[in-house]
Amino acid sequence: MGTFTILLGGELFRTPRLERQIAGSRVIAADAGIGHARMLGLVPELWVGDFDSVPPNLPDELAAVPRKVFPAEKDMTDGELAIAEALKRGATNLVLAGAFGGKRADHAFLHLALAVRLAETGTKVLLTSGAQEGAPILSGKAAGFDYADGTLFSVLGFSDLSGLTVTGAKWPLDSVEVAFGSSLTISNEVKGRLGIALERGRALLLAHPYPLPES
Repeated sequence: MGTFTILLGGELFRTPRLERQIAGSRVIAADAGIGHARMLGLVPELWVGDFDSVPPNLPDELAAVPRKVFPAEKDMTDGELAIAEALKRGATNLVLAGAFGGKRADHAFLHLALAVRLAETGTKVLLTSGAQEGAPILSGKAAGFDYADGTLFSVLGFSDLSGLTVTGAKWPLDSVEVAFGSSLTISNEVKGRLGIALERGRALLLAHPYPLPES
């Protein structure tokens, strides 16, 4: 399985769990995401984007990373371009590090939606800030997760959801219907082995395995 870590421009905190998730992966940075490489001690094999957000004072080994430069006026974000490059190089498993927060809420939303689309085409995707994680929930399949008891999580619907079942939770659900935009699936807690199954619809699990640094 070809695992690639894509370094994006959102918030990223170094945690033991994140270190395990990216260990041994190949790395591509998207524009400002190169700054996370310094924090994580990584040297990407490629750096893509329009380079309008390059961090100052990069160490020599990061400044020398091979670049693929795109014009500022383009049809894809820097993050989507980096993902496309990873897929061209054989990626079957993507860790989108720095997928949340940052200066652009539109980019953060795109990462969530793009992760769902990629998962539907067979690419395994994890979105992470180190403190928060996102994982697409595929219709017609059940998924299990290794979060500790008490971990806060939500199921974000990108459409009406049909036949949503949540087990191993403080508030379990049994084949329920959830209207698009409903808050029914926001702020649950893990209690046991978390499992989620969905009959129809598009959804994403958002979990908080580490308390946010400011909390």
